[in-house]
Amino acid sequence: MSDPAKLLADIRARIDRAARLANRRADSITLVAVSKTHPAEAIVPLIAAGQRVFGENRVQEAAEKWPALREAHEGIELHLVGQLQSNKADDAVALFDCIHSLDRPSLVTALARAMDKAGRQVPCFIQVNIGAEEQKGGCAIAETPTLIAEARAAGIPLAGLMCVPPVGTEPAPYFALLDKIATSEGLTGLSMGMSDDFETAIMLGATHVRVGSALFGSRA
Repeated sequence: MSDPAKLLADIRARIDRAARLANRRADSITLVAVSKTHPAEAIVPLIAAGQRVFGENRVQEAAEKWPALREAHEGIELHLVGQLQSNKADDAVALFDCIHSLDRPSLVTALARAMDKAGRQVPCFIQVNIGAEEQKGGCAIAETPTLIAEARAAGIPLAGLMCVPPVGTEPAPYFALLDKIATSEGLTGLSMGMSDDFETAIMLGATHVRVGSALFGSRA
């Protein structure tokens, strides 16, 4: 198994290089280490190497792994990067510091209610179905301005937009389109780019890159 500290250093060096090429500051880009399906013992070495922002796909898995990890390690920031069911909104608001998958009006309602009840504001990215893929979550491009307006009206703090381009295609046009939509809506955050394409995403304005397999290896 590769040394987690070396893997993290390599990813950070690649982020720095891509940021320089784009004439950006590397510290304007947040590395979200996606630890979904990986056990606590695989996460601790990355924490020891200085990583503090992590992403999980499922509320239940995060609830099982992270309370003990957060108690043992200060400064952890936990992001939900997977789809969220409305009936899990209360748990998500309690567990996570950022949600990347707000994609429909019913979830706006559920999250606004959960945040009011908890007295806790959790920034959210609107997930856009940038490739118009039926099997993927995300708001349709044409409906995104309406969903943004609904989230703002409900008092949900918006971090920006998120997308996952179609597999096996050149991601740059999709990243550029997400940036264009965000700019037109007055949003600056862009959660885009994963292990295979985060450097391209950074060149096109990503503020958050979600890297899993390049840090943790392939999932079982």
